[in-house]
Amino acid sequence: MSHNPIRPWRNIDRRKSRQIFVGKVPVGGDAPISVQTMTNTDTSDVRATVDQILRCAEAGADIVRVSCPDQDSTKALKDIVRESPVPIVADIHFHYKRAIEAADAGAACLRINPGNIGSPERVSEVVAAARANSCSIRIGVNAGSLEKHLLEKYGEPCPEAMIESGLDHIRILEDNGFQEYKISVKASDVFLAAAAYQGLAEATDAPIHLGITEAGGLMSGTIKSAIGLGNLLWMGIGDTIRVSLSADPVEEVRVGFEILKSLGLRHRGVNIISCPSCARQGFDVIATVAELEKRLAHIHTPISLSIIGCVVNGPGEALMTDIGFTGGGAGHGMVYLAGKQDHRLDNAQMIDHIVKMVEDRASEIEAEQRTADTAAE
Repeated sequence: MSHNPIRPWRNIDRRKSRQIFVGKVPVGGDAPISVQTMTNTDTSDVRATVDQILRCAEAGADIVRVSCPDQDSTKALKDIVRESPVPIVADIHFHYKRAIEAADAGAACLRINPGNIGSPERVSEVVAAARANSCSIRIGVNAGSLEKHLLEKYGEPCPEAMIESGLDHIRILEDNGFQEYKISVKASDVFLAAAAYQGLAEATDAPIHLGITEAGGLMSGTIKSAIGLGNLLWMGIGDTIRVSLSADPVEEVRVGFEILKSLGLRHRGVNIISCPSCARQGFDVIATVAELEKRLAHIHTPISLSIIGCVVNGPGEALMTDIGFTGGGAGHGMVYLAGKQDHRLDNAQMIDHIVKMVEDRASEIEAEQRTADTAAE
């Protein structure tokens, strides 16, 4: 929705995958790459869990996963699903009855390892419950919990072991005639995860859920995830992502969108292009950007905004953004609209003025979209 055309050298050819649905959210095929997170509340505390889901949805989460380790959790799930604005994935380990209860409670997807659910008969019961409730399944392979026979075969977690585990789990579901599944092969090691995902992408057409598991805190985990997920997404691999951080789940959503936005794979909210600041700056760039990020967080419409401290790169960056401000001197700078100089602005008025311009432009874009949607009906 920027005034700039998409350049051919920026296109990413996405891997062709089957499409499934997690609730009403399409995953795979030509669907947008969805962003997920996971709650960290006690699932049996319905109010706390729903409140966190609402915050994550407001930040842009397409799908939210909740852990269901016990019967109290699956009992609460029905109320959680009813109040959630986004599809809920139930995270299940070991106990097949929790998976059945979660499917019956309205979960849109079950995250399981078919290999640790139990006997083939138990897996069949879980698949039957998923099918009866129009519930998809995510096969979740993790380097930290590979099956004993694969560790004995390969000696350690490695890409080959993770891929074999994933394909074995696929076979279990397909032997039960179930096709509504996606798959992940996560590891905390970026190289291991990337290699496993590349091999998996070649071995199956199933939708792929990307993640670098247990990536770390907000700073280190963001960097690790950006490197691992960014490289895979650049190669066209990945249909849905979760950034795993030891941080507020809302931060996982924000980082996930920033990764996708940086690759041109999703467009949501204000994309601020700003300089690191230096002695040439005509205003306090760092403080200005921090304030603008806070005050523009409510904007969901895709808009590009450049905030550059001086005229060295400012005009050039403004050419490629919807709205731009470039520092000049004597306490004022230049405002650019659609890449062209529009008016001078005092630094003291800058933040309020830019916020209003972005809000006005967002309203215009939304009105244009409504008109287009009406004309298409």
